[in-house]
Amino acid sequence: MAMECEQETKLSGEIEVDESYFVLKRVRGKRGRGATGKTPVVGLLKRDGKVFTKIIERCDRRTLHSFIQRKIETKSIIHSDGWKKNLSS
Repeated sequence: MAMECEQETKLSGEIEVDESYFVLKRVRGKRGRGATGKTPVVGLLKRDGKVFTKIIERCDRRTLHSFIQRKIETKSIIHSDGWKKNLSS
């Protein structure tokens, strides 16, 4: 099933993108990107449509852009934390 999900067609249209960090046990102290021991996960949501999530190694610009380009059609509109950009630009 996981292989089938990876091979699905790209999402298109208006897509929301966000990343988050997860841990098995609640950790007190730093939150978000500053927290150690948490697993970064990126998610894509096609408005009124499908959701796709994936565990990633890092939440840096290069990793996120590569993921977005593989999973989203070129002429889609991407919304992420106030950032709105056409992928073809």
